[in-house]
Amino acid sequence: MKLNWGLIGGGEGSQIGATHRIAACLDGAFELAAGALDIDPERAREYAIRLGIPADRAYRDWREMLDGERSRADRLDLVTVATPNSLHFEITKAFLEAGFDVLCEKPLTTTVEDAREIVRTAREHGRVCAVNYGYSGYALVRHARAMVARGDLGKIRVVVAEFAHGHHANAADADNPRVRWRYDPKLAGVSSILADCGIHALHLASFITAQSVTSLSADFSSTTVGRMHGLAIQVFGEKGGLRWQQEQPNQLHWTPVGGGTSIIERGVAGLSPEADRASRVTVGHAEGFFGAFGNIYADIAEQLRARSEGRKPSALACSYPTAEDGLQSIAAVHAAVASARARGAWVAVD
Repeated sequence: MKLNWGLIGGGEGSQIGATHRIAACLDGAFELAAGALDIDPERAREYAIRLGIPADRAYRDWREMLDGERSRADRLDLVTVATPNSLHFEITKAFLEAGFDVLCEKPLTTTVEDAREIVRTAREHGRVCAVNYGYSGYALVRHARAMVARGDLGKIRVVVAEFAHGHHANAADADNPRVRWRYDPKLAGVSSILADCGIHALHLASFITAQSVTSLSADFSSTTVGRMHGLAIQVFGEKGGLRWQQEQPNQLHWTPVGGGTSIIERGVAGLSPEADRASRVTVGHAEGFFGAFGNIYADIAEQLRARSEGRKPSALACSYPTAEDGLQSIAAVHAAVASARARGAWVAVD
């Protein structure tokens, strides 16, 4: 039986909304049952109906959706929050308090205090609160994490992660509402694009190595004209190193001490169970962004079903990013802001 899923934000023309709709339904675990999809109430309702959402669950805004869903016998099993950053806290907290499980787009909140409150609320109400660091769903990212965990790299010495994002360098985008909000502190938070995009590089480093940032030095500037997406990571250990780029997600470069560099292909035999579970098509076929998001939804679906059936979830479904991960990330973002304002002084991450 499919789980009922609701989406807030991600209206017509939104890349992230389309990605969530495809990813959530990719494995047949969820069905889009309700939505409040646009900041404009009438557009929100009209677009939801066009997507096939029943008229009585095509809501004008998230508050109407909360009121309409909380007392239904077939209430939502999961709510995804895909609004601008400034709305994440209020919406996520309201649905958690009403007993809903939530997947929130990153960043979880715009302040550390709000992130702590979300963690507390999720724990208090016994709800899943996941954060959509979608790149952690790629099969070879999960394989890299498994390689680090089983000791293939030995002690980790250096991690180099970057998100050299050049998409928004065109001045013509200054009045594009789908771009502009990302650079407005009132909507995106004090760090602007670091919390919106750079946070992925930070989380990827923590996800693969199972380590957290304790202190940092930061400098803010805009310099990536000429790059496209630019998300990449290198992990150097005492026994070898790994290299992965999101624009070539089906290949992981591995260089052991004393050996040459080999390319690990997604889908080949002999990969970790974590990588196998995250793959849907055979080797040589492209499998990317939608599948990565889909793996996070698959993890959450397993968590929800295991809870309803009174059993432990599969250990392979326990690596999805949580509210605690979201708190760690936003704490690092605020430390980076403080460091940049202090001309790169080292700042502890609270």
